[in-house]
Amino acid sequence: QVQLVESGGGLVQAGGSLRLSCAAPGTFFSIDVWGWYRQAPGKQRTMVATITSAGTTNYADSGKDRFTISRDNAKNTVYLHMNSLEFEDTGVYLCYAVAYINSGYHAYWGQGTQVTVSS
Repeated sequence: QVQLVESGGGLVQAGGSLRLSCAAPGTFFSIDVWGWYRQAPGKQRTMVATITSAGTTNYADSGKDRFTISRDNAKNTVYLHMNSLEFEDTGVYLCYAVAYINSGYHAYWGQGTQVTVSS
């Protein structure tokens, strides 16, 4: 099992920045893919950014020029740097991880951290 712990959310004014972190403490398995998703009120959960073990990144169009996802494999941690935040970025940000355990890939979700951008 992999437990994911997110931090770094909060209230910020439009144009501001936040850095989200997600760690997998006590995990002895390497994370193959990390991702961040956003759940906005009344909307479907959408992908924000992902990063593979090779460092390949993928971003939703809305954050492509403003967000940066990175990972620290030694710490089993992923980060999401968000700049120039907009009101539409408001939502619960959930960490997502895929780990190869017992000859199979397994996906895990964190509890989420709230990001609120005031206009």
